[in-house]
Amino acid sequence: MAKAKLKTTVNDGDVLRFLESVDHAKRQADSLVVLELMKQITGLEPKMWGSSIVGFDRYHYRYDSGREGEFFKVGFSPRKQSLTLYIMPGFGRYDELMERLGKYKTGKSCLYINKLEDVDMQVLEELIAASYAYMTEKYG
Repeated sequence: MAKAKLKTTVNDGDVLRFLESVDHAKRQADSLVVLELMKQITGLEPKMWGSSIVGFDRYHYRYDSGREGEFFKVGFSPRKQSLTLYIMPGFGRYDELMERLGKYKTGKSCLYINKLEDVDMQVLEELIAASYAYMTEKYG
């Protein structure tokens, strides 16, 4: 089966230009902090994925159905409602960190933070690092 046709694919978009275009001043400032944090954790430069996600590294996945594709290992997006961080393994394996993180909401692999002051930055760093390490161990 062919690779999945995803809307969210890596491209040559300018990450800093995208982040500087964020209207919400606090969300923009928080995004720049997360950008530097993820650069430090991964040791890599960011790439744009689609028109509104900043991602780091990439992995190839293949489902039992045969569907396959490529996605980033860790990333974020300054959405209107919240700063969204993508923790690709989900949160089940990080119960202890999540208890200490602070104020947030989650989706399947999305961590929604209103502002960085709502969370413990050391715990956030641990969470991102653990997620990235897991994805790298699993997918290379």
